[in-house]
Amino acid sequence: MTARVNRDARGIPHLWADDVLSLARLQGYQTALDRAWPMEYQRWRMEGRTAEYQGAAGLPWDRFARQVRLEHTARACYLRLGVETRSWVEAYVAGVNEGMPLGLSGAQELPLLGLGSYAERPRPWEPWTPLGIFWAIHLLFGTFPSKLFNAGVAQRLGADWLPLFAADGETGSGSNAWVVGRLRTATGAPLLAGDPHRTIDLPSCYQQIGLACPDFDIVGFSFPGVPGVQHFAHAGPVAWGITNAMADYQDLTLEQLERAPDGRLRARGLRGWEPAEETVETVLVRGEADVSVPVVVTARGPVVTGLDAAGLPAAPVDTVDAIDTAAPVASAASEASVASEAVAPTYSLRTPTQVGLDLGFAAFLPLLRSRTVDDVSAALSLWVEPVNSALVADAGGRMRHLVVGRVPQRHPDNQWLPVPGWDARHVWEPGWAPGPVTHVDDVMVSANDRASGGGFGVDYASPFRARRIRELIDRSPALTVEACAAIHVDTLNGQATLMRELVEAAEVTGAAALVRERLLAWNGHSDAESEGAAVFAVWRHHLVLWLTRHPALAALHEPTGHSSLFDGPLDVTVQVGVAWPSLARGAGARGVDVADGVRWALGSAVTDVSHPGSGARATWGGRHTLAPAHPLEPLPGLPRALASPGGDQGCVLAAGSTPGVSDVCTIGPVARYVWDLSDRAASRWVVPFGSSAQAGSAHFADQLDAWVAGRLYPVTDGHGVGGVSGASGADDGP
Repeated sequence: MTARVNRDARGIPHLWADDVLSLARLQGYQTALDRAWPMEYQRWRMEGRTAEYQGAAGLPWDRFARQVRLEHTARACYLRLGVETRSWVEAYVAGVNEGMPLGLSGAQELPLLGLGSYAERPRPWEPWTPLGIFWAIHLLFGTFPSKLFNAGVAQRLGADWLPLFAADGETGSGSNAWVVGRLRTATGAPLLAGDPHRTIDLPSCYQQIGLACPDFDIVGFSFPGVPGVQHFAHAGPVAWGITNAMADYQDLTLEQLERAPDGRLRARGLRGWEPAEETVETVLVRGEADVSVPVVVTARGPVVTGLDAAGLPAAPVDTVDAIDTAAPVASAASEASVASEAVAPTYSLRTPTQVGLDLGFAAFLPLLRSRTVDDVSAALSLWVEPVNSALVADAGGRMRHLVVGRVPQRHPDNQWLPVPGWDARHVWEPGWAPGPVTHVDDVMVSANDRASGGGFGVDYASPFRARRIRELIDRSPALTVEACAAIHVDTLNGQATLMRELVEAAEVTGAAALVRERLLAWNGHSDAESEGAAVFAVWRHHLVLWLTRHPALAALHEPTGHSSLFDGPLDVTVQVGVAWPSLARGAGARGVDVADGVRWALGSAVTDVSHPGSGARATWGGRHTLAPAHPLEPLPGLPRALASPGGDQGCVLAAGSTPGVSDVCTIGPVARYVWDLSDRAASRWVVPFGSSAQAGSAHFADQLDAWVAGRLYPVTDGHGVGGVSGASGADDGP
C-alpha cells in the first residue's frame, strides 16, 4: 500500500492512499495525531463519561447523554449502515485507534486533569463512535432547547409573547454562504463562499484536510472524529457549502408517567396507558460518589427532563390540552408558589435520527465521489440532521440551492411548544417534508434567513445579512476570490438602523445627551477600532438589562427546575440580548414603555463610556476580545484576552457576544472558505486557530492572525486536481 501525507506550510494534512478504505484508515490515524484531545473528549461526551474523568462539572451533560440514549442510538444507526459505509467507518476507527496513543501523548489536557498515564492505553474506539460524535455535536444544535424557554414564556407571560422572542430580528445566527454565476466572476466560472458561525472552540470544531485516492480528490472541512468531509468541500469539478436552514425538526412531548399495579412504568398515549421502557444507568463521577440516572423511553422518544431518581415525573402533570399548557399563570402569587418548589415538566424528545435510526452517514461517501451538481444533490438526499441550506456549483457553470435533511410533517404548534403525548393532533405523519430545490442562474445567498431556509422553522435571522451580501456582490461586476474574502469581514451592523430610530426619538439632557450624540454620529460599522461601536455596545447592554429587569418579564426569572445543561437557553438576559430588537418594536403593545428604557440606557451608559482615546475599552476591539471555549479553562499557552476580530451580531461578520452579560466574542466564523470552480488552487480558506490541538505545536494557532485580519490562505494539496506547488511529501501512515 502506498500512503502519502503532504502537509502544507500550516501543517494541514493532504492524504493519498491506494483505495477508499486505506484512505479512511489514514485519515483516522492522522486526525488522531493532530486532534487527539478534542476527539477523545468528544468521545467521552457521546458515551456520557465526561464526569468520570473531569469530575462533577461533566455530570449535567452525562445525565442528558444517558437519558437521550446517545451512544445506544449511535450503535443502532451503525448496525443499519450499508456494507460499504460500515466498512469505511470501521477503517477510519482502526486508524484512530492506531494513532490515538501517540496523539494523546502530546496533549497537555491530560496532565492538567491528572490523567498523564491515560495516553499509554486509551480505551479503543468502537466502530459506532464517529456516529455518536457527529450526533453529539449537533443534538443541542436543534430547536428543542428553545422550546424549553418558549414553554416558560407561554406559561408565565402568555403565548402572545412568543413571537417577540422568535422573530426575524437583527440578531440571531450568523452563518453565511453565497454562490455567484460565471457571468459575474472574473474567471468565468462560479465562485462559492461561506463562513459557518458557531461557538468558537479551541481548537476549531472544523479541521482542514485533503483526501485523495483513485476514486476522488477532495479538500474541505471535517469534524475531527468523523470520516470524510461533510459540510464544505471542493472536489475539483464540483464544490458545496451549507448554512443552517433554521428548521424545526425536534419535538418535545409532555409526558404523563405512572406505576401500574404490577409495578411497571407506563405512559399516557393516544389510546390510554401504554408500557414505557425503563432502565437505570450509573455515571461515574471522579472524586465523588457514583450517580444513578433513570432512563425512560416512551413511544414518543426518550424522556430528557423532569424525572426523579425513581424514574417518575418530579412534578404532577394535569390532563390538559395544548392550549391550556400555553395559558399564562393566574397571578404572581400563584407563580411564586410554583417557583418555590421549581421542578421541570417531564418532556420526551423526538428526533428524525431516532425515529429512522439513521444519522445520514450514507451521504458521506457519495459526497466524496461527487463530480457534478447532480451528484451532490443525490448524495444530500440521504442527509438526515441537522437540516441545512446547501449551495452547490460545478465547473460546468451549474448551480443549485437545496434544503436538505429530514423535517417531520406535523401540526404547526409542534414548532413552538412542547405538545401533549396523548393528543393525536401532534403525531408525525408518514414521510418527511420535501425540501425545496432551486436552480440558480445568477446569485444565491443563504444566511439563516427565512427566504433560504425553506419555511420549516419559526426562528430565523434577519434578512439584513443576506441583503448586505447581495449588495456587496453587486458592487463587483467581476467578482474575485479576494472580493469574497472582503465580504466575509464586512462590519456594517444591521442593528444600527433600529438604534438610530430609538435614540433619535429620545429626549435627554446633560451627559446622556452626549452619549446620544456619539451614537447618532456612529457610521454603523462594528470595526475593532471603532469608538462609536463601543458606545453602541454599552448602550445596548444597558437597554438589555432594563428590558430584562422590567416587571412585565419578572415571572420569567423564577426557577425552572431544568438541568443546568440548559442554563444558556433558559437565561432571561441571554434571550433578551438576542431578542432586544423585536422586544423594542413589539413590547410596547404589552405594557412596556421602551422609550423609557432607551432614555434610561442613555443615562446609564454615561459611567461606562470612556472619553475618546482614554483607554483600551474605548474601542469596540477593546471590549470585544476573543474568548474561545475549551473544556478546561483557563488553558495554559494562550493569553486570556485575544485580539478582537471586529464584527457583531448584526453584521455579515457575525462575531457575537452576549449583550447584557458580556461583550467578549464567543461566537463567530469557525471557518472561512472561497471555492473557485475555475481552479481549485485559486481557492482560499482559514480557521480561527490552527491545524493542531497540541499547544506546543507550531500549528496550534498559526492561522489566528490571518483569521482576525480577514485573510485567507491558499488551498494547497499536491494530488493533481488544482495542482499545488510548495507542498512537502513523505510516505507516512498507519
